[in-house]
Amino acid sequence: MADLTMAAFWAGLLAAIAYLPLSARSPGLLRSAAKTAPLVGFAAAAWLAGAHPFLTAALLLSALGDLALSRPGRRAFNYGLAAFALAHVLYTLLFTAIAGAALWSAFAEAPVFAVATIALSLSTEIWLAPHAAHLRWPLRIYIVLITAMMLSALTLPAAFLATTLGAAAFLASDLLLSLQVFRMAETSRFRAPASWAVWGLYIGGQALIVWGLTQA
Repeated sequence: MADLTMAAFWAGLLAAIAYLPLSARSPGLLRSAAKTAPLVGFAAAAWLAGAHPFLTAALLLSALGDLALSRPGRRAFNYGLAAFALAHVLYTLLFTAIAGAALWSAFAEAPVFAVATIALSLSTEIWLAPHAAHLRWPLRIYIVLITAMMLSALTLPAAFLATTLGAAAFLASDLLLSLQVFRMAETSRFRAPASWAVWGLYIGGQALIVWGLTQA
């Protein structure tokens, strides 16, 4: 990466670390700004590196998703879910374009991981959907889209291993977030550690996606 690109990338990572002490605060402008800043930094790094416009757009949509999820209320959550869903669509289109392969190629390139991804997606009908109430169908659509994103990442050539690992970390963060939001009691002593783990997997995943697509 060039100097300005590296500066934007590391600024995003430092902003992600700076957000951690604020993550336990009640919703507010400072907390929202701190949560949004890391992905803005990553988007700037992608743009400065001359990466595909879909990468920059997906990162900006993720920043909008972070902003929405930092705000209270059902409507904000729905906006965040929609923003991340669109980001996954762009990632899927980008990864398949780079690989020059269809989604089902993942079953030939990485059969074990592809089958595991599908199995994990289907398992949400057991442990997530019955607890999602009015969000059952929006979450089902989101799960289809993030599954497609993961399968498309599995089609990437070996030179993009960092990006594939980043997609897996992103998927893991959403899995843990689903458990926290829909299955974990508000009084659970695991909620705070889960929040940190979700943030770490998410930021690490997005950082690896950016790094892999700008360095390969």
